[in-house]
Order: sequence, then structure tokens, then C-alpha cells
Amino acid sequence: MVIYSLLRWWYGEGLLKQLQIGRQRVATTADYFSIALLVKTLFSPFRQISAGNVRGPVGVQLRAWLDRMVSRAVGATIRSFTIIAGLVALGVSFALVGVRVAGWAALPVLPVFGLLLTLGGVMPWTV
Repeated sequence: MVIYSLLRWWYGEGLLKQLQIGRQRVATTADYFSIALLVKTLFSPFRQISAGNVRGPVGVQLRAWLDRMVSRAVGATIRSFTIIAGLVALGVSFALVGVRVAGWAALPVLPVFGLLLTLGGVMPWTV
């Protein structure tokens, strides 16, 4: 009866709790990188301070336009690398959650599997 209750909790509430922990980890990683916000502002100027609307001769206006374009190119480059790093981190996070949940599901079965291997004559520490 105790083993039945333990296994019922393990594969019921315990497994759901592991899934919730995994979902929270993935959500935290996604929030940390803010990929949706980075995509939305991909071509926004990067930390631009003074190259707003400029009045004056054509040379000054051209210089301000060029400053804005360089700032946008730098911003797009940095945001692109951050998006790629965020996608890699999300992939790793998903993989780790999968390993965690699979390990949680397999853990109660491993002692039985080890006993069966031992009774079958397989002793991995002597190989």
C-alpha cells in the first residue's frame, strides 16, 4: 500500500511539480533574453544620444543621417547576436527540462532494473 501511494504521488503530483519547475525555468530564460522585444526593436538605434533631427547645412544633415544609420547597424548586429544566444539558451533549457523529467520518471524503475541485471549475472563494476 505504501509503495502504491508513493508511486501514485511520484507519477502524479511529483511529475506535475517537475513539469511546473521546468516551465518556470524556460519562462525565466525567455524573460531574461526578451527575444520578442529584441526582434521588435531590431533596427532601432543603439544607445544613440545626439543624432536626432538636425537642422543646418547639407553636410551636417548628411553626417547626422550617417550617424543614425551606423547606430542602427550596430544595434541590429548586437541584437542579432543576443537573439541567437537567447535561442541557444532556450534550446539548452528545454533539453535540460526534458532530461530532468525523464530522469524523474525513470528513477523509481532503476533499482528494479539493477536488481534484474544483477540476478541475470551482469555486474557492470567488474567489466
